[in-house]
Order: sequence, then structure tokens, then C-alpha cells
Amino acid sequence: MHALVTGGGGFLGRYIVEQLVARGDTVRSFGRGAYPELEAIGVEVVRGDITDRNAIVAACEGIDCVFHTAARAGIGGEYTDYSLPNISGTRMVLLGCRFNQVPRLVYTSSPSVVFAGLDQNGIDESAEYAPLWQMVRNAWYSYTKGTAELATLQINLRGGPTRSCALRPHLIWGPRDTHLIPRLIQRARTGKLRRVGNGTNLVDITYVENAAAAHLQAADALADPASPVAGKAYFISQGEPVNCWQWIDQILALVDLPPVRKSISARTAYAIGAVLEGAYRVLGRTDEPRMTRFLARQLSTSHWFDISAARRDFGYQPRVTTAEGMERLGAWLRA
Repeated sequence: MHALVTGGGGFLGRYIVEQLVARGDTVRSFGRGAYPELEAIGVEVVRGDITDRNAIVAACEGIDCVFHTAARAGIGGEYTDYSLPNISGTRMVLLGCRFNQVPRLVYTSSPSVVFAGLDQNGIDESAEYAPLWQMVRNAWYSYTKGTAELATLQINLRGGPTRSCALRPHLIWGPRDTHLIPRLIQRARTGKLRRVGNGTNLVDITYVENAAAAHLQAADALADPASPVAGKAYFISQGEPVNCWQWIDQILALVDLPPVRKSISARTAYAIGAVLEGAYRVLGRTDEPRMTRFLARQLSTSHWFDISAARRDFGYQPRVTTAEGMERLGAWLRA
């Protein structure tokens, strides 16, 4: 097929691009950067802004499937920092699909769209979106991703040309990560990393190549009119939760750093987050606070998911085990 990957030069997007190229698909990448490493493997690289209507419509021309991974992630900033790329950008992608009669669309969402600050133990896709007040108060990222996911899934109800689904991979990690892993290591090296809560919370994680493979499998399933995938969201993970803080200690050990020894209570972290959010707002700062109320809840609660729907509907199976993924991550970090 001829595929378009928005955010094709990003962490997850690049793995999707590479897997598509490896199996013989023609790929166009849309993003703000040049990405000569993608051009080197035969990818058509188109530069533009995800909120640019004309640029997106042009990028969708002649495309069989769009993988929409481009998004603003984070825990700081103002509403428009997230709404423009995540909501307006997704609307432009939907417009581009409709204008060009694109048959398939796979949207990269997040489990945080159903996170309301409490433990989530083995929940499935029947979980409702988190209450609006909870998401707005704690994280614009979650709110805007949930809004965009809903808009993406609703196009299946209108009888248009595009069949769509959404994937919710949790805690994507692996080689070439420029966000999660480097931040953990940097905070540990500077003595700023603290365990939040009692350290017993379980979380789902997703090795990046598994997350990318799930996108291709979902896209292939959408090609079958009889497939149940269209109009649905799916949790994606390794299929077995890990202890959050033991896993972080294992990552630190890969670069010869000691385990996290200092800790603060979940209540204290939440209070610190509230203070920092207020201070940043007053000072007009747009960078990310070290702690927010949303992050305090994420780091101290359990959140792992039932992925049986993805296994059943499009054959998802984590191909790279957590142990093998950690070996690959260690080799990349040491290199």
C-alpha cells in the first residue's frame, strides 16, 4: 500500500515507517523536520505543519492508509499548546482523508484518555473517557488526545470513505527514545529522581517495535470490510504489567546507576504538583514542571490493561519480549 505517516520522524513514527518499508510498502512521511535518514531508505519526506489544511490535504493525496502519530505530548504548558497539534491537527488529517477518499486511518492515542487518577487493574476498552473536569484540571495532553480519538472513531458512523481505529499503547520505550528514558536517566544522575508512593504499583509498558507492529496489523485489518476493527479503540502493551519502580531501577542499572533510594508520599507529590502548576501559571512559564498533580497520580497508581481485544480482532502479539527489549535498550544506551 501507499502509506502516510504523520510524525514519521518521531520515536514511534520512525519505527512504523521502517516496518512499512521493510515489508515493501511505499511510504510518505509528514513532519516538521528534514529527516535524511528516512530519505536514505526510500521514504518521501514532506515537511509541513500538522495544522496546515492545504499541506495535509496534499500529503493525503494518493494514500491508501494514514498512520496519524504526530502529537504534542507532555505535562506542562497551556491548552492551546496541545489543542492546536492534537485536536486541530487531527481534524486536518480527517479532512485530508475525506477530501482524498483515503480508505484507512490508524490513530495513535493514549491510555491516559481514560485515566482519572485512580488504580486501573486489568481494565478493558469498555472504560469510559475520564471526566472532563479531571482531565482538564490535571493534563491537557490527556484531554486533547481523548477529544481527537473520539473524533477519529466517529467518522465510521457517518458512512464516509474512511475506516478508522485508535490504538492506545502504554509507556512506549526502546532504543532511540528521546523523551522517557533520557529524562529518567538525567534526573537520576543529578539526584532529582524520587520514588512516588509506596513503590508497589504495577504498570503496563510497550516496547516500541511491538507498538509499531500493532499499527500495521490494525491497518491490515481495516482493509477487510468484515473486520470488527473499524470504529474501535484498543489498548496495546507487552501483555504483562511490571512493577513501575523496579522497572525504572532496571533501566538505571543499564547505565550503571544505583536504584532509586529516596521517596516521597503520593499525597506530598500531589501537593508539590499543585504548587508548581500554580507557580508556573503565575510566572508564565511554558516549560514542564518537575511534578504535576497528574504526574503524581500516574507515578503512584497502578494502570495496566486487558489487551485481549487487540489479540482477538487483529492478531496482536508482542513479538519482542520485555527481557529482549531491555537487552536492546541497554546496548543502545551503552553505544
